[in-house]
Amino acid sequence: MKTAFLIIGGFLSIAAVAPYIRDVIARKTKPRIVSWFNWSLLTGIATAAAIADKQYPSAVLTATGALATMLVVIFGLRCGDRKFEVFDVLCQLGALTGLILWVIFKQPWVAITATVVIDFIATLPTLKHAWQKPHEETLSAFTLSMIGGIFTLLATTQARISGLLFPVYIVFINATLVAILKGRRANRGRRASGNNSQSSAR
Repeated sequence: MKTAFLIIGGFLSIAAVAPYIRDVIARKTKPRIVSWFNWSLLTGIATAAAIADKQYPSAVLTATGALATMLVVIFGLRCGDRKFEVFDVLCQLGALTGLILWVIFKQPWVAITATVVIDFIATLPTLKHAWQKPHEETLSAFTLSMIGGIFTLLATTQARISGLLFPVYIVFINATLVAILKGRRANRGRRASGNNSQSSAR
């Protein structure tokens, strides 16, 4: 059963990016190429650390996540935003710091923890964008990613930081984005309905 959960979790992690890529191709979404590359780098490091600590369910989640984010980079090269900012450099330096700490302390969970912290910081602009412009984000992508994280947790066999931290983070951050998008869209829908009712009354 856990093997099935692992397969489903990995599949959903890749499938989650399909709606996003669809919107990129249709030019409805304009991804920041450097940001998505940074996420690929971070999940790649988390994959190596999870494999080193034999936390294979977590490694499958991060590996498929790295593949998915790199696909966005590839498809977004033509119409994506190629700006390179100081924030992007800091994220890359943070990722390298995680690698250095891993080498120094010889503890994979150190690299995974650093990756999660940096990933969260890198996601803050997306959280802000989701709050301000909820209809410019792809809800289904975050929903599938959240479910993929849940299946990965169900497939986990050992209660260790290196195996649990990243899947728990993926579920948390995507659930937060889903809640923001649904809440803000519903709120704007009610406002639009109220404005239409007032206009009709006049």
